[in-house]
Amino acid sequence: MRRPWAARLWATLREWGQPLLFALVVTQFGASGVQVDGASMLPALRYGEWLAVEKAGGWAHRLGVGGYARGDIVVFKPPRGAEAAWSQIYRGMPLPWRYRPFLVKRVIGLPGDRVSLRGGVVRVNGRVLPEAARTFWAGFCLDTLSPQANGVAPGPAAPPQPEVTVPPGHYYLLGDNRSPGGSLDSRLFGPVPVGDIAGRALASVWPLQRPAQATPPCDGEPHPEDRVRLSGGPEFSPRWLLGRP
Repeated sequence: MRRPWAARLWATLREWGQPLLFALVVTQFGASGVQVDGASMLPALRYGEWLAVEKAGGWAHRLGVGGYARGDIVVFKPPRGAEAAWSQIYRGMPLPWRYRPFLVKRVIGLPGDRVSLRGGVVRVNGRVLPEAARTFWAGFCLDTLSPQANGVAPGPAAPPQPEVTVPPGHYYLLGDNRSPGGSLDSRLFGPVPVGDIAGRALASVWPLQRPAQATPPCDGEPHPEDRVRLSGGPEFSPRWLLGRP
């Protein structure tokens, strides 16, 4: 016979444990929310947007089932060897330890692809990648002269090369904002292992409205998200983030 205290404990665990277990399963294997931090995915995504990230596909891809498509927007952690990807600041607060914050970028190169970058123009397998985002930044401040605009990194601690072949089980990920200092991505730390990719961003779910235009600062200074100029009338913001090159 179960003692009264044990029965109460079991009832409490069942009342609180089941919802917590369900939430854990959903966030780890279903979907979770991630907030965009920074301006590296302008104009597609803006600072402060909340994204719905599917996790089941991420687990499947890590197990070798399926893979990401070129143009997908993914949430991931940069390789451990990328010194510039470590931080001791979380939302403006200093921490006593360093960690690798999650980043949001776009899939450019798939396993086996040859990726090159010259004059700010991305080529995959010898062909210019047709990027709508690239034409946007060409009208503002597309970087064409820096080392980041004229080479690709084969790994976290390797110097840029004219071309790199994406290894099996890796992806080449770039931000849409290719202005000077606009994005920390594979141009600096090379291809990203699929095991470090949490999942694909399916949709932007918040806020409900946003100004129609966002103009970048183009000054190469830190925290460009603080100086993005917003203009135009309000537009409905929630939308699907379908993979596009």
